Amino acid sequence: MKLKKNIKLLISADGGAASGKTTGARLLSKKYGLKFLSSGLLYRYVAYKLLTKKNLENKNKYLKNITKNITLNKLKNKKLLNPKVTQYTTIIAKSLNVRNLLKKFQKKFAKQRLVCIEGRDIGSVICPKADIKIFFKCSLDIKAKRRLNDFKQSNKKITLKEVKKALKKRDLIDTKRKNSPLRLPLSAYIVDTSKIDKKQMLQKLSMVIDKKLLLKYGRNFKTK
Repeated sequence: MKLKKNIKLLISADGGAASGKTTGARLLSKKYGLKFLSSGLLYRYVAYKLLTKKNLENKNKYLKNITKNITLNKLKNKKLLNPKVTQYTTIIAKSLNVRNLLKKFQKKFAKQRLVCIEGRDIGSVICPKADIKIFFKCSLDIKAKRRLNDFKQSNKKITLKEVKKALKKRDLIDTKRKNSPLRLPLSAYIVDTSKIDKKQMLQKLSMVIDKKLLLKYGRNFKTK
């Protein structure tokens, strides 16, 4: 689908670990031609850069420099998915300084005409005036089963029970942290991905988006 040039659309997609938000946000971005940003990769990028830079004389100056020069291409680095980076990302995500620096990048990204940003504080902090806010949730059992294969890439001996524990811990950290905790944004559309596949999820979310565009722009919001 291609939206007409007069259409502006900003979608925020939030949710806990393995809730389906990244998958859902990517599917929507592809269907509606949206610029896509996974905010988690921003934090992973900062974590990766800090881990590879030893004996920093001025950490704040270094952080300002690397966050000013982030590009989408730099976020495609597969090393950002390294287990050590994942672990450190959870730690630096609590930093108010880091969050404020990355907030600037995200807000600038959101000013484009057609945008979808996914994360944990997008609809509540980064884009509180987003046209459409989506909140993804999923049962712990299903999340763990979906994420097990990902975890096994770095730890082949890991069990389903251990994956559940890790996901539960991550969500607890995100909801309890002082700075920009994970929470349900006001007026967000909630989608439970526990019992639906990708196709069903896209259908559900497309109905929400099409209804919004129809109300705001009329029937001719897409090109033929």
